[in-house]
Amino acid sequence: MPTKPATSNATRAVPGFVAQTSVSFRSASDGQEKTLKLMDAASAPLAGAAPWRTFRWVKGQKHYSGTYWSATEAGHVIYESRLELARLLYADFDPSVNRIVAQPFLLTTEIDGQARRHIPDFLLIIDTGAVVVDVKPQHRLAGPKVSSTFAWTRAVVNARDGVTR
Repeated sequence: MPTKPATSNATRAVPGFVAQTSVSFRSASDGQEKTLKLMDAASAPLAGAAPWRTFRWVKGQKHYSGTYWSATEAGHVIYESRLELARLLYADFDPSVNRIVAQPFLLTTEIDGQARRHIPDFLLIIDTGAVVVDVKPQHRLAGPKVSSTFAWTRAVVNARDGVTR
């Protein structure tokens, strides 16, 4: 899925907020939380991250959360919606995908004096690097909060030589 060029205030301030953006993740091996400047973070530790947040299933909830047994991971991967499940299936059948990490990390930065936080849906480790994946229904992409969040996330990930989808 191609990304649209970002045109919000977030992208005009790229140099300032990219340098100060941090990434927090939990090691899957020991559960220890680590926070690094995004520009200092390597993909290997992030590929071994436990989900940053987990979720509960409650009768009557509006979204469809669950776990999917992934052949790529040889284990379960969590998802929060059927759209995320569809993207997860696509990644699992893509031969270039070596790792799938759900809710991999927390990005934090400050833009125009306001703290911003975002947890991407998936981190895919592929043969050529890392891909950060955010999943939203098409009709929500034009909303100001979603478009702004995706714009600054795309800017910082791309500045770090990653790819967003």
